[in-house]
Amino acid sequence: MRIVVKKENLKRVIFILILLFSQILIASKIYAKGMNTVVAGANVAVTNIENGKVQGFMRNDIYTYLGIPYAKAERFMPPKKLEKWQNTYMAFMYGDISLQSSGNPMKSFLFDGPTLKQSDDAQNLNIWTPAINDGKKRAVMVWLHGGGLSNGSSIESYSYHGENLSKKGDIVVVSVNHRLNAIGFLDLSAYGEEYKYSANLGIMDLVAALEWIKENIENFGGDPNNVTIFGESGGGAKVLTLMATPAAKGLFHKAIVQSGAVERMGMTLTKPESGRRVAELTLEYLGLNKKEVKKLKDIPYEKLLEASNKALADTAKEQNLKAVRGGGIGLAWAPTMDGDYIPVEPVGEKYSIQSKDIPLLIGSNLTEWETIYAGLLNTNDFSKNLYSNKNTWTNEEIEKRINEKYREHAVAIKEAFKKAYPNRNIADVLYVDSFLRTPALKTARLKADQNGAPVYNYIFSWDTPVLDGIPMSYHTAEIAFVMNNVTDYEFATGGQKEAQELADKMSQAWINFAKTGNPNVKGMAKWEAFTRENGAVMIFDNKIEQKYKHDEELMRLLAPNFNF
Repeated sequence: MRIVVKKENLKRVIFILILLFSQILIASKIYAKGMNTVVAGANVAVTNIENGKVQGFMRNDIYTYLGIPYAKAERFMPPKKLEKWQNTYMAFMYGDISLQSSGNPMKSFLFDGPTLKQSDDAQNLNIWTPAINDGKKRAVMVWLHGGGLSNGSSIESYSYHGENLSKKGDIVVVSVNHRLNAIGFLDLSAYGEEYKYSANLGIMDLVAALEWIKENIENFGGDPNNVTIFGESGGGAKVLTLMATPAAKGLFHKAIVQSGAVERMGMTLTKPESGRRVAELTLEYLGLNKKEVKKLKDIPYEKLLEASNKALADTAKEQNLKAVRGGGIGLAWAPTMDGDYIPVEPVGEKYSIQSKDIPLLIGSNLTEWETIYAGLLNTNDFSKNLYSNKNTWTNEEIEKRINEKYREHAVAIKEAFKKAYPNRNIADVLYVDSFLRTPALKTARLKADQNGAPVYNYIFSWDTPVLDGIPMSYHTAEIAFVMNNVTDYEFATGGQKEAQELADKMSQAWINFAKTGNPNVKGMAKWEAFTRENGAVMIFDNKIEQKYKHDEELMRLLAPNFNF
């Protein structure tokens, strides 16, 4: 039989073939090991959801579903439920991701993922599960990606892949895409009732995803009444925000925040007067008046991005808004505390009362943020660090650098560091992070003050052996351990025995917390619930140990103006 393709359809056919081939290449990077164990067929990995049938595939005995849509939405409009589909939905490829700047701001040899199509149609999720339709109710862990509230995706890093965690814990792992930046958080509420919640559409998407999970996850072997949301960096900020969002109440039951407690981005949120001014300036810079707001949905994203980013910067200058970090002036995309959809600050003067009965696990990495500012994650600049770094400096040069950075506080900071981390290189004091550690402590203390569900605190201090350990415990370093992906992610972890042993314990702690609200693991030091009085923290390193207020003096020296 001869197949004829009309000339006018040839470009479309070629485009589809290229897209399919690119997705296969993406999948091949993730599934390189054990490719011969991938199974897909007419009756394999098929289950029913409220919209119809969906088919995934099996790999290493784990059922995998990629890119399942959970909602639909027009630009700047709330998400709506999907209509039923007639044919079986083939969940074989990652879905589109939210419109965003073209580059991954964290992209480096230590944090890498696929480049996927961006569009307004970004409400989709991925599922990994040991079984379907078996009547067993497994704990569900819903991963919220990083990238602040501006960038990122459910697979921006290969370390996010959920297969190993699902298999290890006999749990269901879900990762979610949703709207970001101006697409998800531009406050157009002043321009009509239909835009009432536009400042929080990214959070509304996440609520829609959690509603979808509640309605459908049983068919994927999950328990809708045992759902844990967890996320890193911006993902952790989303977790905190959801804990104060009434629409999310009852949709999850435990929460984990990894390096994500930051004021003005998760702990506290954008003020309505700031968000409305950003929208006003965005329209002005696009040459639109308030009666032309509907034209925004057809504005090319690149123009919208340019105008809205300028509006963020100018609003920060007008209102003298301090940047999230660094002491300068700046404003970043974040949800808005509008007094309605999000009625209170998630972590203001006190912790959101809505989440009093939700257990929380929260922590950060020892040197994570300082390694970014030292250029240790920048691929283009890293080569210079190979020849001049903490491992090659003389004692005199180390002392000089410490004195230059900490000036009159250098001696006190060195002594406090030695008390907190007696076995570490004294040069590491140059990179100790307080930006994320102190807000995590504040959040843990306010949560503990509720005398409700427990809160557990951790520090991840493991240094990657890659490149002589220069990147140390960098931002995102713990994710591969949580996901039990250290072997598959060996270019960043080294893939050594010690790393896998740590991942075995750390991933099991997260699994146990998701199942029971208690992260304790057999064979690991006892992990006590955190209180303001005990300051209990579990330190994850080649040696896992619990300490009490071990770094409080150090943090007060490093962040003297932060009240935690």
